[in-house]
Amino acid sequence: MAARRRVLPVRTPGGLSLRLDVRAVLVGLLLLALALAAGIVLIGSGDYPMTPAEVVGTLTGGGTAGQEFIVRDLRLPRVLVGLLVGAAFGIAGAVFQTVSRNPLGSPDVLGFGQGSAVGALTVIVYFQGGPFAVAAGAVVGGVVTGAAIFLLAWKRGIHGYRFVLVGIGAAAMLYALVLYLMTKANIVEATRATIWMTGSLNGRGWDQVWPLAAVCAVLVPLVLCYGRPLRMLEMGDDAAYALGVRVDRVRGIALPAAVLLVASATAAAGPISFVALTAPQLVRRLTRSPGPNPLPSALMGAALLVAADWSAQRLFGADQLPVGVLTGVLGGGYLLWLLATERRAGRV
Repeated sequence: MAARRRVLPVRTPGGLSLRLDVRAVLVGLLLLALALAAGIVLIGSGDYPMTPAEVVGTLTGGGTAGQEFIVRDLRLPRVLVGLLVGAAFGIAGAVFQTVSRNPLGSPDVLGFGQGSAVGALTVIVYFQGGPFAVAAGAVVGGVVTGAAIFLLAWKRGIHGYRFVLVGIGAAAMLYALVLYLMTKANIVEATRATIWMTGSLNGRGWDQVWPLAAVCAVLVPLVLCYGRPLRMLEMGDDAAYALGVRVDRVRGIALPAAVLLVASATAAAGPISFVALTAPQLVRRLTRSPGPNPLPSALMGAALLVAADWSAQRLFGADQLPVGVLTGVLGGGYLLWLLATERRAGRV
């Protein structure tokens, strides 16, 4: 017999009654602490090492001029980009897996990263655009890909496996287009494109922090507001309709928001693989709670990406291994394990 879940009733000042899952809240607080701790440790890593106490002191205005420059101008933007990108991938992955009702329904599996790569490479190869133009191309490519996959998968609603199959087919076609664009590039453009496609936090500054922070400030609260309706969608459209959920409206708001989060995160750091796939799955196992768990998924994504970047620096040096390589290796292994688990359960 399964243990009863501890649920805490809460009444807001406006008279709204809420029920908080105690385990999910504790997991969320733990992930928040881990993400912040990993960020502080990452700020202190590098050619000029700093202790966590020195990092915190510098962030609060107690450091030397040299420490202020290293922390605020060089390392803090990189860490903030990592936290924001990880959070965007984590919450977007939770939305996609919930809407598709499939643990494989992740943006990097469904082709959204490849779509952003096509947009960025088009700008690099044909227009020799600067960093801002490349980022804009990545956003446009991701949004167009999301709209195309959604339209192709729509048939009196979105069925989970049809959505996944259309996305996998689109990913294969877009990857072929990426290879074609690479053949059209000269040596300088090909090198630049390869570095961008690897996915990295190296050299990220405040120019990447502020646009991504603005996008997350708008879209993350929007997705969080639809947490309960998204949970109802996992039971199927008919059950969700019976519970009063406006299914088409929920999909029409949550999916575009997730697509924009993925496109913006990819524009800021490149197509970093498997964070969107693993973060929601790990959160489900920790919270033992159904539904998308959007906020814990965002915190898990942030913690995973910053921890992966710190691990890459510690193992291979600050600029030798982009974080996208490490997440790809670890995430690929997790995907194989997930496929084997789904096969044993008879769902694949």
